[in-house]
Amino acid sequence: MLKTFAYLLALLMLSSEAQAQWHQQQFQVMGTQARVELWLVDQQQAQHLIRSVQDEMQRIEQRMSPYIASSELSQINSSAAQTPLRLSDELFALLSQSAQISALTNGAFDISYASVGYQYDYRQGQRPNSKQISAALPAINYRGIKLNAQASTVSLSHPNLKIDLGGIAKGYAVKQSLALLQQAGVEHALIAAGGDTALLGDRRGRPWMVGIKHPRAAAQTAVHLPLTSEAISTSGDYERFFIEDGVRYHHIINPKTGDSAREVVSVSVIGKDPTQVDALSTAVFVLGLTEGMALIDTLAGYEAIIIDNRQKLHLSAGLGAP
Repeated sequence: MLKTFAYLLALLMLSSEAQAQWHQQQFQVMGTQARVELWLVDQQQAQHLIRSVQDEMQRIEQRMSPYIASSELSQINSSAAQTPLRLSDELFALLSQSAQISALTNGAFDISYASVGYQYDYRQGQRPNSKQISAALPAINYRGIKLNAQASTVSLSHPNLKIDLGGIAKGYAVKQSLALLQQAGVEHALIAAGGDTALLGDRRGRPWMVGIKHPRAAAQTAVHLPLTSEAISTSGDYERFFIEDGVRYHHIINPKTGDSAREVVSVSVIGKDPTQVDALSTAVFVLGLTEGMALIDTLAGYEAIIIDNRQKLHLSAGLGAP
């Protein structure tokens, strides 16, 4: 009898496994293409969860986009230099994490880069001139973003200081979305938004294969990485850019110069926290090869792959020599 019961139970489990399948969806959000892929038996539940991921990313965009006039971030940029502004717990926490990463990277990651960054228009091929950059640089200072933990307020110490969360918000959105799936009992999933990817478990007995784009050949992949339950963020000078007189102007701005960082062309950071790797990939790009790798090698649980401006590949100590 026990043998029969065990046999029937095994058949039931096999039947359930046979019915399970991968569910995928791509959509546009936060100015980029997002993708969700998950393994689940119930197709209706899978579609519900995919919609929940879309809704969560759109909710975060509505709160944190500098291009939406009604967003909480836009309210900071328009009024926090005049009077302290009370924030949602969510945005206050993300600004606090941004400040910690800025201190860790000695300002290489600085959300106030937008004080000059908003003057670049990559679609129109427009950039600020040297006088405009010099005028904007005094406003770029993460220490000028004053956070009051007791009152949950933010104030800006310079009238021209502006904030952009483009270097951390997508990673945060991916992290929050992956948590939704995990809470629903999903064990195998991938969520990506632009260059930010987070993985839940493996791909049913084998690792996920995550590709890093070749920075100068759009149809090619420079590296394939086998990853499980990890997050990876790639920052590249090929995402938003224009070329003027042979010089590439792209969206990863060095806060100290107000100009595009050019020592490397692609940085990928791997770790457990999608929010943190998003910010670190930007910081390492700004720091460049030597300082960037030195930083990563001091951070337990984080690794990096850097492609320099000669298109040579470099791996952090934990990944070994290329």
